[in-house]
Amino acid sequence: MASAQETQAVPGISRREFLYYIWAASIAVFSAETLGLIIWFAIPRIRAGEFGGVFNLGGDELPEVNAVPLNNSVGRFWLVNLDSDQPNERMYPAPDETRISGVAAIYKVCTHLGCIYAWNQASNRFECPCHGSKYRLDGRRIQSPAPRTLDRFKLTLTMADGTVLTSDADESGFWLPIPIPDGQQVASIAIDTGDRKDGIIQDLLQDIMNVN
Repeated sequence: MASAQETQAVPGISRREFLYYIWAASIAVFSAETLGLIIWFAIPRIRAGEFGGVFNLGGDELPEVNAVPLNNSVGRFWLVNLDSDQPNERMYPAPDETRISGVAAIYKVCTHLGCIYAWNQASNRFECPCHGSKYRLDGRRIQSPAPRTLDRFKLTLTMADGTVLTSDADESGFWLPIPIPDGQQVASIAIDTGDRKDGIIQDLLQDIMNVN
């Protein structure tokens, strides 16, 4: 006579438990999708050579000291090479300044109401056609109504010997020009148009100098 084997019933899940598992899985999937969308929108997708990204120029594109600025319309900046110890009609020292020397990238938007200003070859300065603000080669205000110096972008210079120089900021956070070491040549220039600093507030040059 075969012995009877006892079988243990396997408990199933109730309808309540089943619905709970479905609900938990739905919440997990929704959370994962939301997190994915946040990461997608948070990751910068600006490519090099597009405004908001990095623009790379050759060292041969750098203007001579105190020469007419280089216009980059796509990057919305002017590239300047400054030295107030070698003054001319474009760049000259003011009595409240120490030496200004080096390379800077200046944002092409007027600090008054956001108009696009231009370099005036006849007067050797930046001039805004909207309300008449005027700026020196380095972006300092000559004439209002602009409330401050022109904004600047962060720069990185790579020298011919491989040395890399990056913009320093003053106490207000404003990007300073990068001085070029004596005897060195600039091999390449990187302008980060995603890293802009507001210009500082200084006395108008027309008020402290004989400048019109």
